[in-house]
Amino acid sequence: MSRTIVVTSGKGGVGKSSISINLGYALASAGHKVCLIDADFGLKNLDVMMGLENRVIYDLKDVIANKCSLNQILVKDKRMDSLFLLPACKSLSFENLNIDYMMKMIEHLKEDFDFILIDSPAGIEKGFQYASGLCQEAIIVVTLDVVSLRDADRVVGLLLKQGVTQLHMLVNKYNDDDIHKGRCLNLKDAYDILSIPLLGIVYDDHLMIEANNKGMPAYMNKTLSISQCFDRIVKRLQGIEVPFQKNKKKPLLERIFK
Repeated sequence: MSRTIVVTSGKGGVGKSSISINLGYALASAGHKVCLIDADFGLKNLDVMMGLENRVIYDLKDVIANKCSLNQILVKDKRMDSLFLLPACKSLSFENLNIDYMMKMIEHLKEDFDFILIDSPAGIEKGFQYASGLCQEAIIVVTLDVVSLRDADRVVGLLLKQGVTQLHMLVNKYNDDDIHKGRCLNLKDAYDILSIPLLGIVYDDHLMIEANNKGMPAYMNKTLSISQCFDRIVKRLQGIEVPFQKNKKKPLLERIFK
């Protein structure tokens, strides 16, 4: 049975698009056929972050105008045969989209894909409402700061009002040192605020930003703990209980002299 999941957040800057992309790669690596939908029309980031911008020929506006078919706008990934991107269109606004049309498009995609991940715009405006209205399942990406969690709490309430009942919390940019030194909240604080199940944690790593800039998702580097974080997240999405990934730091001398 195909699953349609919106990946969202209460505020920008929490790494939502990075999570969407790397989760897509992890699901495809586990043998699933995955469609990533870039619903952040104003920014159109996923194709660049995946290194696919030169492969985008058509977009959603062309489908609506009957210039091409839905299958023609799907961009196949260069590294994973079972991962496809439905790119955003900067010249298309949510006011010009018909929700019934989009629901039919999702139903069509469900015939071919095991997972459909919708990368929602941050915040709670029209784009968020539109993207979440297409799903029954949501991953809320947060960081362990008060603003992120308070904004995410508002998102949880709006999702429940829209009938999205399967909610998962994913903590991004997790930093052990910051938690131990009291510079941020901890996982218990996050659960107390949101009261939804923790799907996974992804460790803070500057290599995530570097990977995005190069169009080479961090998941593809299997030596990184980030990659293992996403493998465990995939298992939990499949209902398999696994422990959370531990951050394997290099010894101090190796970090200094390498």
